[in-house]
Amino acid sequence: MRDLPSSPVLRVFSAFLVVLLFTGGVRELRSNTSTAPDFSCRENGREVIVHIDAGSSGSDIGKVLVEAGVVKSSESYFRVAVGDSRSTQVAPGDHRLTVQNCAKQVLEQLLDVKRLSGLISVQEGMWLSEILPQMYKSGFNASDVRSALNNLKKPIGFTSLEGLFFPAQYSFDKGTSALAALSSMVSRANQEMVSAGFYESNEKFTPAQFLTIASLIQAEGKLQDFTKISQVIRNRLVKGMPLQFDSTIHYVKKSRGNIFLSTQGTLINSPYNTYRKYGLPPGPINNPGRQAMNAALNPEPGNWLYFITVAPSDTRFTDNLEQFNIWKLEYKKNLRNGLFRSQE
Repeated sequence: MRDLPSSPVLRVFSAFLVVLLFTGGVRELRSNTSTAPDFSCRENGREVIVHIDAGSSGSDIGKVLVEAGVVKSSESYFRVAVGDSRSTQVAPGDHRLTVQNCAKQVLEQLLDVKRLSGLISVQEGMWLSEILPQMYKSGFNASDVRSALNNLKKPIGFTSLEGLFFPAQYSFDKGTSALAALSSMVSRANQEMVSAGFYESNEKFTPAQFLTIASLIQAEGKLQDFTKISQVIRNRLVKGMPLQFDSTIHYVKKSRGNIFLSTQGTLINSPYNTYRKYGLPPGPINNPGRQAMNAALNPEPGNWLYFITVAPSDTRFTDNLEQFNIWKLEYKKNLRNGLFRSQE
C-alpha cells in the first residue's frame, strides 16, 4: 500500500477537518441538551410534596420530578444539575416544590432548606437541649429520642454527648429510627474531628479535650477571633490560671443571649464553672462548627491572657491585667448605653 504524500497543505486541511467535526459534535450535543423540553420559570403556583431518596443521582431525581409534574422532562433537570455543582447538595427527604416549573427554578427550590419538611437545623454553638425539640417537631417520638440518647454509642474517650452533634442541615427518610438519626449526627461529628486532626495531634490534649476547647472558642467569640481565643486558653492553662469564661456559666444556667454576668453568677456550684474550677470543663459546652474545631488545633501565637468585647465587633486581647480592667470600664459604659442591646 502506497503512503499518501504528506504536504503542509494536507496536514493543515486534515487538522481543520478534525476541528470542524469536533466542534460540530459539541454543537450538536449542546443543541440536544438545550432543547430538552422544559417549562417556563415561575416563582408561585400550586405546590406538591416530592420525596427524594438518599443517594439519588441527578437522573433519578429528574425522573421523580417528571412523575410529580414538577418538570417537563428528566433531561431538562439533568442538564441543569450537571451544570451546577450545588446539585450534589440536594438533601434527601420531602421537598415542597412548585408544579410545572423550569428545571433551573426547581433546583433552587430543592436547595432551599425552608422547603424541606422535617428539617433538623443544628446551628454552630447550639446546646443539645436546643437540638432535641427540633427532632420532636420533625416527627421523632420524644420517648424514642430519650431511649436513643441512652443507647447512643460515643467515640472512644468521650463521656458527654454534648458537642457530638455536628452543626449541619439534617433530613431523614420516613421510618428512620431516632437512634439511626442521632448516630448519623455523631458519625458526622467524628468525621469532622478526624479531618481537623483531633486524633493525630502531638499536643497533650485528648480528642475530647480538643472538642471542649472548640466549644469554648465557639461560645466566646466571633470567627475572626477564634485562633486568638484558642491561644488564650493555652496560655492560662500553662500558667495555672482559671479560664474564667462567662460562657461556661451561661451553659450551666441555660441562659442564652445574656451579655452581663453578675458576681453571684460566678459562685454557682458546678464542675463547668471555670471561675471556681481550674483547667478545662469536664466536657464541651455546645456543639462547635468546623472553624472552631480548626482553631482548637491551630492557635495564633501570642502571649495574651485576657480578652474582652468592649463593643459589638470590637474584641481586644492583652497580657496586662491593668489594661484589661481599663477596657472593662469601657465595656460597662457601653453596656449601660445600650450598645449590646441587639446582642441580647
